[in-house]
Amino acid sequence: MLRRNHKTSETGACMATFSPGQEAARRLLDGPQRYACLVGGTRSGKTFLILRAIVMRALRSDGSRHAILRFHANAARASIALDSPPKVMRHCFPGTKLRERRQDGYFEFDNGSRIWVGGLDDKDRVEKILGLEYATVFLNEASQIPYSSALVAFTRLAQVAPKIRQRAFVDLDPVGKTHWTNRLFGDKHDPVSLKPLKGPQSYARAFLNPSDNRANLSKQFLTSLANLPEKQRKRFYEGVYVDEVDGALWSYSVIDANRCEPTDIPEDRRAGVVVAVDPSGAAGRDDLGADEIGIVVAARGFDGDAYILDDLSCREAPAVWGRRAVVAFHKYRADCIVAESNFGGEMVRATIQAADRNVPVRLVTASRGKAVRAEPISVRYAQGQVHHAGRFGKLEDQLCAFSGAGYNGGGSPDHADAAIWALTHLFGRDDGTGIIEFYRREAEGAAGG
Repeated sequence: MLRRNHKTSETGACMATFSPGQEAARRLLDGPQRYACLVGGTRSGKTFLILRAIVMRALRSDGSRHAILRFHANAARASIALDSPPKVMRHCFPGTKLRERRQDGYFEFDNGSRIWVGGLDDKDRVEKILGLEYATVFLNEASQIPYSSALVAFTRLAQVAPKIRQRAFVDLDPVGKTHWTNRLFGDKHDPVSLKPLKGPQSYARAFLNPSDNRANLSKQFLTSLANLPEKQRKRFYEGVYVDEVDGALWSYSVIDANRCEPTDIPEDRRAGVVVAVDPSGAAGRDDLGADEIGIVVAARGFDGDAYILDDLSCREAPAVWGRRAVVAFHKYRADCIVAESNFGGEMVRATIQAADRNVPVRLVTASRGKAVRAEPISVRYAQGQVHHAGRFGKLEDQLCAFSGAGYNGGGSPDHADAAIWALTHLFGRDDGTGIIEFYRREAEGAAGG
């Protein structure tokens, strides 16, 4: 994570060299906010940076107290007490003494400052720890910590210590978007009432990923993270929160199970190709208030399955996205361009044919709700009949935000709408038996479970 040299700061910490992402996180930890959260993939350096900040605070303020809490006491002992503080001291504070008082549950510096380590599931230890007030409270791996426990810990952030402000630090590998850390630090809403925070400036966060720490990680390790199943890949490699939707029509695991390589569907095995367009009213790429124009390329194989070949969605002026769709039509030797006509009607056809008047355009009308159009296509995914030839992050996020009640993601599902139009065209008329079979299996699974 850092390269140590011989220069030291006023606190005795070595002047470390950080990657740009780590430097941004370090600056955040030094910022004015009371609560700071570092979110990101595994082995990105989140915990190391926070512990370094805690040690610096402890050395600066004589007699100050600092608590590091995990949900499980055994994890606090193994991952924190036995590993992280000694590592931070070796790399950043060489020559500074830090003595462990294991029986009492804390580390102590010569200036009387103490760092307490404990688990919130250890009733006796946590009562001892939370019986004190602290200048710093650090919730490590907060994805495992209930918000009710976090609130109790934050009430102990009350020690008035010289030269430092009271600070709460939180870190985690991200989970679902409904997790309290995302509500609090991302949405700036109270996780219980869901009302806007009265003091949103007191909450700040930064994202870190393994790529920010590549100087200390092997290429093989990074490759293994990149090749994880999609949901785990998003959490441990991309370091992003994912949508959690009750009754979701799609899941990352289903999409990932049927993913393939672009080479798995060569041109001579394609029975048909279509470019689908879901227009918006965007005036250009700087029109950030407008939705994107969904542009997705899909093919039907001789095996009867469908394949998503490309996602070229963009936020551009009509002349630009029209040309983009036409270029895709020729590149993939498509049969036609399918375009949703509710937004602009015949103007959509004119926009595309202004780039090439010979391109066949079929206009489709959205006479049914998004969920109704999406459901038959989700059945095809569940039956293993749709394959993504590569990774299409935004498209897949939007698909997984669909439920039977509608779209539950932010903004418009422009990428997903284009894909649904493309696949609906390729599969042709559906007599509904696929849907019936899908729900029959679901019912049998529920009864058997």
